[in-house]
Formats: sequence, structure tokens, C-alpha cells
Amino acid sequence: MAGKLKVEVVSPAKRLVSQDADEVIAPGADGLFGVRAGHTPYLALLQAGPLTIIDGATTQKFFVAGGFAEAGPQHVRVLAESAEPLEGIDVAAAKKRLADEQKKLDGISPTAPEYAAQAQRVKVEARRVEVAEKK
Repeated sequence: MAGKLKVEVVSPAKRLVSQDADEVIAPGADGLFGVRAGHTPYLALLQAGPLTIIDGATTQKFFVAGGFAEAGPQHVRVLAESAEPLEGIDVAAAKKRLADEQKKLDGISPTAPEYAAQAQRVKVEARRVEVAEKK
């Protein structure tokens, strides 16, 4: 089934994308997955990673920090915990942010209630740096 997908990418902060596209490649919990027009209805948990939107010869890349993606034959909706254009990430600032989050984690006892949440922030920041370096 040929055609375009209606693609929406939203975060709690704002709507980043509302456009037609040929393909979306998203970071699912079990790895990257792609969606084109005619896709079977699908709901996926997202992990932190790159989100790619392809429309003809144009490719847009974003970093998403988790969330959900809903796909159907004519649409893809990404509800991201946070999302930002990949070209907007300053790698040096991202590395500093990662170091700051790691320092906070190092100061928390592994048995403390807040340890798991801080460890997750470090994991997301590390993935953000990794994806930004590959731009």
C-alpha cells in the first residue's frame, strides 16, 4: 500500500513534528523499528535513542528520551518523554550534563529510594551523548 504517513511527534513541552513522511524509524524497547504506509496497527514502548523521519530525499533526526509510538496504516504518533532535534544538541554541553548527572548518582547510596531514578537519568544522558556524537 503506497502513500504517505501522517507523522506527529509530541513531548510534554511542545509539538515538534506534524507532517507527512514516507518512513519513520524509531527506537523501540526491543530495538529500532521502521514504519511505512500500510503498516499493521502497532503500539511500542520507546527507549532513549534516535528517531528518524524520512520524506523523499529529506531526513530529519531527533533524540527521544523514551515514551510511546503508535503506528497504523496511515499514521505514526510519537508521544515522547522529551524530544529534540539532533542537530540542536551541543555535544560538549551534553557531556557536561552527563558528568553532572553521574556525579549526582555517585553521591547516592544504591539502597536509597532515589537511586533508580537517578541511574535512569544517567542512562538517558549517556545515550543522548552517544546519539549526538553520531549525528
